[in-house]
Amino acid sequence: MLKTITLCSALLISSASWAADTTPTEPTAPVRSVANVDLNRYLGLWYEIAKFPMYFQRNCVADTTANYSKNPDGSVKVINRCRKESGEFDQAEGKATVVDNTQNSQLKVSFFWPFKSDYWIIGLDTDYQWAVVGNPNRKYLWILSRTPSLPEPALQAAQKAATEQGYDLRQLDYTQQQK
Repeated sequence: MLKTITLCSALLISSASWAADTTPTEPTAPVRSVANVDLNRYLGLWYEIAKFPMYFQRNCVADTTANYSKNPDGSVKVINRCRKESGEFDQAEGKATVVDNTQNSQLKVSFFWPFKSDYWIIGLDTDYQWAVVGNPNRKYLWILSRTPSLPEPALQAAQKAATEQGYDLRQLDYTQQQK
């Protein structure tokens, strides 16, 4: 227990000092998605590395993933999964559609019809090993990885993609992933 508390304290301190150095001033430019996304390469399992705290993820304590696959109609099936405090998994299934003329970098995601949310890929590793997803009003942000942890240089690159878009990383919450 003490080891866990010490590790968490060290992570919080290092995260706070990093965020203090990279917190953007008031954003003036609109959020931009990446130029294009090869949807077939993007499909598959992603691990949540960090996120802005969200009401609908309030019961998630660890092991959060998103799995994307193609539906027969060309839309994208989204399965979000996380571990709750009880140890059980919670899962939600949704559907995403590509926004026209965005080269697959902007989607509309719905978990509860008729509500849809913007899902913009604003940072993407050239090898599709990490992605940064946000929305135009900067209220949502996720850092995703193909593996349960992200090496420090890759994490810094993902964080930089977010700060360059005007996201304030002081509210970033890191996700515990069992390996």
